[in-house]
Formats: sequence, structure tokens, C-alpha cells
Amino acid sequence: MVAWQDEMVPACGGRRDRVLGLGAAVCAPACCGGSLIPPPLANLQAPAGGMLKMMTFFQGLPGQQTVPGVLDFPRSSQKLPSTSEGESETSMSEASSEDLVPPLEAKAAPESDKDQLTKQKKKRSKGLANMFSVFTKGRKKGQPSSAQPAGEPESRPESSRPLPTVEELKEALERGRLEAAGPLLALERELQAAAARGGESAEELVRRQSKVEALYALLRDQVLGLLRRPLDVAPERLRQALAVLAEQEREDRRAAEAAAAAAAGPGAAGPGASALVSARPRRWLQLWRRGVAQAAEERLCARPAAGAEGRSEAERVFLHMGRTMKEDLEAVVERLKPLFPADVDVVAAYAESYHEHFAAQLAAMAQFELCDRDTYMLLVWVQNLYPNDIINSPKLAGELQRVRLGSLLPPRQIRLLEATFLSNEVASVRELMARALQLESQRWAQDVAPQRLDGHCHSELAIDIIQIISQGQAKAESISLDLGLQIKHVLLLELAAFLRSYQRAFDDFLERCRQLRNYRGNVIANINNCLSLRTSMEQKWQNPQDLPGHLLDPLNELKSHGFDTLLQRLFGDLKPLFKKFTQTRWAAPEQTLEEILSTVADRLPEFSELLDSFREELVEVVHLHLVKEYITRLSKRSLVLKTVEQQQQLAGHILANDAAIQRFCAQNGSSATWLHHALPKLAEIIRLQDPSAIKIEVATYATWYPDFSKGHLSAILAIKGNLSSSEVRSIRSILDVSVGVHQASKPLFSLIKVG
Repeated sequence: MVAWQDEMVPACGGRRDRVLGLGAAVCAPACCGGSLIPPPLANLQAPAGGMLKMMTFFQGLPGQQTVPGVLDFPRSSQKLPSTSEGESETSMSEASSEDLVPPLEAKAAPESDKDQLTKQKKKRSKGLANMFSVFTKGRKKGQPSSAQPAGEPESRPESSRPLPTVEELKEALERGRLEAAGPLLALERELQAAAARGGESAEELVRRQSKVEALYALLRDQVLGLLRRPLDVAPERLRQALAVLAEQEREDRRAAEAAAAAAAGPGAAGPGASALVSARPRRWLQLWRRGVAQAAEERLCARPAAGAEGRSEAERVFLHMGRTMKEDLEAVVERLKPLFPADVDVVAAYAESYHEHFAAQLAAMAQFELCDRDTYMLLVWVQNLYPNDIINSPKLAGELQRVRLGSLLPPRQIRLLEATFLSNEVASVRELMARALQLESQRWAQDVAPQRLDGHCHSELAIDIIQIISQGQAKAESISLDLGLQIKHVLLLELAAFLRSYQRAFDDFLERCRQLRNYRGNVIANINNCLSLRTSMEQKWQNPQDLPGHLLDPLNELKSHGFDTLLQRLFGDLKPLFKKFTQTRWAAPEQTLEEILSTVADRLPEFSELLDSFREELVEVVHLHLVKEYITRLSKRSLVLKTVEQQQQLAGHILANDAAIQRFCAQNGSSATWLHHALPKLAEIIRLQDPSAIKIEVATYATWYPDFSKGHLSAILAIKGNLSSSEVRSIRSILDVSVGVHQASKPLFSLIKVG
């Protein structure tokens, strides 16, 4: 498998379309001929080195409405339903510390407007400088601040110090001072305490609460804004934002406990409590997670850069999503996990968001009728690339295995896609093999000369077929090993069907194209094909001895018919020479055999373009023909020898002729050792005179050649003119006794007809 970061394509090679030349893209419904491209968003590129570039903004898809509780577009802060942006600004500009703290017991006469304005200016100039010291000077040594993630911060100021004004807090928050979170929380609690004590009107409480919530909107935007782009923020600054987030989560839990207690005891609530709008839980952690999901969607749906030629839009989209997810999650693990609190589980938050969007894209695409390439692409991602190259990649495996993201598609849908893939692939293999055979048959009929390779006739057909089968197998294995096993047996059956078609096409060529100039060369090339095809099947089958016969039979038939065609002229030339044995009544068998072997030697160079193994097999066929024709001449009943001397002389001739045949054939590559006993044993039967000894020799001969029948025996015994009829019947009866077979037999006497 080629590394998917570079190509994302299984290295199948071969003469077909490459494996990952798939269909269309993903984010919009279409079939293979249409477009499935996500709507154009910001084109966010993953930086070099695999670093994660987090999204600065969270924006919805076109036409999507802003949902309360979800992060809005930049500079468009989320608002409480009861407070408009204009009202918040007006309220904060008019507010002072007196607006946010309970009124003093001692009532003072109201000051003039001029004195009041002067007093507010003095307070504003002092308050911003001193406001954060208010919440630190009163804290005991070693007590954590509001920006610290651990421990419950002390949010209540010393009673002798006044709380900062809304203007001071607003100015601090606009300057990004997250330390303002502590004073703001104290103001919120003071407001709740004032409502519980009573004494203020509902309108006043609502006015004061609107100012607090407006400040919280600023703080929320500051905190979540930093968490939207965590890798662009200094680590200490990020820790401050996380501490504020943790503090707000604790306050949400405290408020929930207080609300539960108030519900249990109705009298516990103060007279003004009902005037306040319940602002908690604020659920900032939930908002942060929604922001992470938005970031994942924007990152994965960004339009990918133009890829290599030949890769479809869908392939580029999924390759972009895979690379982006892997690089982003690696950055989260390496750079964010050490900064985030363990209970936030930043890795799980990002991984789950990316996984959900990735799965949604695949599920959306799987709903449509897919072409073959898209079906294959989905399965490769679901079963191979996503689990192996992303989830179990070295940098992510430990973290993501703990998160347990699961599969991108449900098992039932995967099985349906696999069944579709198997059907598509088998049909494709069948069509490609039929097309290859058609093209090859056209070359034969057009008398195109075969190629020569290392001095042998060569055809590309075997290579084409092997590559077609191998690529189908490799495609299935690139999805899963189990699918590779499923398709293996189906492809072998398809190969067997093809070989039968190949044999029929070859037989038709042998019959109809004898007059073509390149006839013999093309016959030899097709015989040579058998070796590559047989070797390929044996390699795919774990135990070649168990290779089903129906797979090999067409190849054996093709080779046999090819040999018969090549040897037809030679055997025709030998026929009159073998007749000389009987015509001369075996008067000069050595000279006759020498003429036969000389004729064979002259014709053997015609077969030099066969592969060496097939040339040796062809010489074995010639060896068998020589022995068979020799026995045929002995079985003609034209020779009857009545004396022992004549019989012994004939036996000597047979032995000498057999030695010459064996020597000639062995020198030319024949390894047909099973023929070595055929003539010498017959010579021994002719030489022996004792009927009992002849019986023993016949019984032994039958173990070597089980197709040696009584008719063949009678023809040989007819040479021995000194045997009585009863002796002949007694010798023949030995063949009625089954004496077993000496070794795996091949046909010899079944090829010889006797009268």
C-alpha cells in the first residue's frame, strides 16, 4: 500500500484503470456523473509539517439561522433574549458601582448632578487601577486566583473595598483582562444576595442584572474567542481562559444546587428573587464543544487544493478530509492536551467532532446510487484507510483507541456496499478478460506474427489475464483481508470459465486457420501461455496439489491439441517408415529404426520456439508415439515364429531397438521413464518358453501397464507359433487376477487398436 498521505491508492499496477480512480465528491447529493462538492467555504490549508491551523471564526452554512446557545459570527456576540445590544451599551454606560451593589443602610441626601459627575470621574480613574488588587489583597497567601484552573477562587471582595463599576469592568474586558472574571462573578453574587434580601424594586433588579449579563457576554466572547484558536494563543493566556471556563462550570453547578434547595424549601427564596431571570447554567463548556464541532466542519468542508491528474473530485475531497483530520488531531494531542484540564478531554472533543462530520459525509454519499469507483472508494476509507492510517496511526493510536470512535458506517450498510463491490468487480473482471480474448483472437485471424521473447513465441494474453485477476484480488484486499478471501474463490471460478472460452476459441483457430503463414507460430505462443496461467493459479492456491481439475483441464486440453497440431506432419511422415517393420518381416529392424530416428531429429528444430518445459513435454509425446507404433507393428499378427531361435533373435532386435529409442529421446529432453519397461518386457515374453514363466512375466507387465488387455496379449502370443491353444488360454487367464498397479499409470495400450 502506497502511503495514503501521498497517493491514497493501493499499488495494484497493471493494465487497467488504477484502483483509486473513483467517482464524484461528497457534500451535496449527486451520482457519479454529477457533482458532490461541498459549498465553497474558506479555503483553509493545513500548514506544512502537519501542524493544525485552528479556525478563527465559527460560521454557519449558507442559509443557516443562528441558534441560541451556538457561537455566532465574529463581532456578533450572543445576546440574552431580554437585552438588546443597544440597551446593553446604554445600561453599561450609565451604570456605576452603586448600580451593582446593595444600597447602604445610612441614607445620604442626594448630591447635585455636578458633584455626582465629578465623583464618578474620580472613581473611574482609581477603580481600574485598583479593581484587581481588590480581589488579590484580601486573599490569603497561597489561595488561587480566578484565573487558576485548580480550586475554587475566592470571588467575594473585602467588605471594606467597593466593587468596580460596570465601566471599569467593561473597559477591562474589552482590553482582554480575564482577571475581570472574578469581580464579575462577585457582582453576580451580590446581585443575587440583594434579590434575596429584598428592598429593591423588580425594575431595579432587572436593570442591574441586564448590566451583569452584558458584561458576561463580553467575557464569554473573550474566553471562547481564545479557545476558538487555541494554537494561536500563548500557553499562559490559554490557561487563563481555561481557568475562567472551569470557574463558570463550577458556578453553574453551585447555582443548580442552590436552585434545587430553593425548590425543596419554597420559603428560602427572597422576595425579589422571582424578578431575576435565571441566567444559569451558562453552559460555556457546551458552547466550546459546539465551537469545536463547527471548526471540524469548516476544516473538513474546505475546498481541497487541485490534486494530481486522474483523481476524481470525490477522491480529492476525501483525501483532503483524511489528511486534515490526521494532522489536526496530531496537533491537538501534541500541543493542546498538555494545556487543557483532564476533565475537559480536549482530544475526545476534537476527535468526536471530526469523526461525526467525516461519518456524515460518507453516510450522505452512501445514500445515492454509486458508480463502481465511488463504491470502492467508500469501502477503502471505511475499512482500511480511516481505521488503519488515521485511528491507528503511531501518534494517535493510544489516544483514539481510548475514545472508541467506531466505524464510519453501520455494519449493515458496509455489508451492502461490500456485496455491491464484489458484484461490480467480478463483472468487471469477466468483461475485461472477454475483451482481452477477443482482441487476441482477432490477431490470430489477421495472421499477425507472435512476438519473440528470448527466442520463444510470446503472447500478451496470459499477462493480461493474470493482471486482471490480480488487480481484482488486490482491490478487494485493499479494503479488507476478509473481502480478499471472499473474492479469491469467485475469481478462480471466473478464471476457469475464461479458460474454457479460451480453449474453444483456440480450437476454432486450429480448425479454420491452417493456411495462414503464422499459424504454427501462434499455436506455439498459445501453448507457451499455459505455463504462466498454470503457475499463477498454483500460486494463488495454497496447496497446488489440491487445485481443482476443472481449472487445469482446459489448459491441458489446449496444450494437447496444440501438440497434436504441431506433430501432425511429423507423425504422418513416420507412418510409412513404421510399416517397413512388417513389410520386411522384421528382417532389418535396426536400419528401419535408424531411418525413423533420423526423420525425427530433422524435425525437432521446428519446435525450438516452445518454452523449454513444453519442448521436453513434446519430446515425451514423440517418445510415446515411437513406442506405441513399434508395439502396434508387433501386434499385427503378420509374424509367426515357430522356433526358439527365431523368437530369441526377435527379442534381441526389440531390446536393441528399445535402447536406441530411449537413448535418442533422453538426449532430446524426454523424461518419460514410465515407458522404459514397455518394449523390454514384451521382448522377455517373446523369449521365454515355459508357460509358467510367461504367466509371471505377463502378471508383472500388467502392474506396469494396467491397460494391457487380453487382446493385446493374444496379439503378442501369436508371434510364438510353438504355443498350444490351451497354453495360450492359461496364460491369458492370468489377466483375470487383479495384481494391483505398480505406479500411477498413463495410457499406452488403450491407444493401440488390435484386430
